Amino acid sequence: MRRVLITGANSYVGINVEKWLMKEPDKYYVETLDMKDPNWREFDFSRFDVVFHVAGIAHVSTKKSMKDLYFKVNRDLTIETAVKAKSSGVKQFIFMSSMIVYNSKEKCITSETEVLPDNFYGLSKLQAEEGILPLQSSQFDVCILRPPMIYGPGSKGNFPKLVNLSKKTPIFPNITNKRSMLFIDNLANSVKLIIDNSLSGILFPQNNEYSCTRDIVNYFSKMYNKKIWFTKLFNPLFIFLSKLNSTFNKLFSDSYYSIDMSKPFKTSIHISLEESLKLMVYDE
Repeated sequence: MRRVLITGANSYVGINVEKWLMKEPDKYYVETLDMKDPNWREFDFSRFDVVFHVAGIAHVSTKKSMKDLYFKVNRDLTIETAVKAKSSGVKQFIFMSSMIVYNSKEKCITSETEVLPDNFYGLSKLQAEEGILPLQSSQFDVCILRPPMIYGPGSKGNFPKLVNLSKKTPIFPNITNKRSMLFIDNLANSVKLIIDNSLSGILFPQNNEYSCTRDIVNYFSKMYNKKIWFTKLFNPLFIFLSKLNSTFNKLFSDSYYSIDMSKPFKTSIHISLEESLKLMVYDE
């Protein structure tokens, strides 16, 4: 049996990974730890084989007043947790980083793409990675996940906003783009694979298919019986705005990992894009 500690109580990812692992209670024992409680430092990590660290500030803010908090939580807390895990005899530390460690202007990310975050959220994640990678040893596996946008029933962020937009807007740009995304169950099953195989290094789980914003809006508009006119009339304007505004950039630009970067997860990504969208509709 693998004993797994999820550091970061009540997180969307942590809750769903716990549920996924507990489908097999004979193989996994899971506990969660609230990292907001300073008493977490007194918690006994030695009872666990794996620490899955999901505690962090998840949503990007450009407010300068948030900068110190981002580094305190996303970087310093991660490093401190990893050091404690190693000193306690934990065998594997899995850290939820993000695709945001790359520059937002990158379209196709390959194994050769330089990490160059353009905001302090991305920089705090990158510096956390740099702080824990040297802890790797023959007795302590360090695994870093850089997922793209995670979505699923009950998720927050940009995806549910896109679903709501598809219910309301009568017109939408007919722009074809390509984006990597990761359905929550595919992520959970990928974490299971990482635990089962004691993987280490920097890994890139993603859906096996790329997503197109226009196609997602079209899918949900049909599911909710809403008529939308897709037009190329304003495409030049929206393409221009995507270069200036982060929201438009996320909606209409390309941002994807090359498929070969996700080879380790070929068997664990078991839910197709269309199936995942159906599950989102069902949740509504």
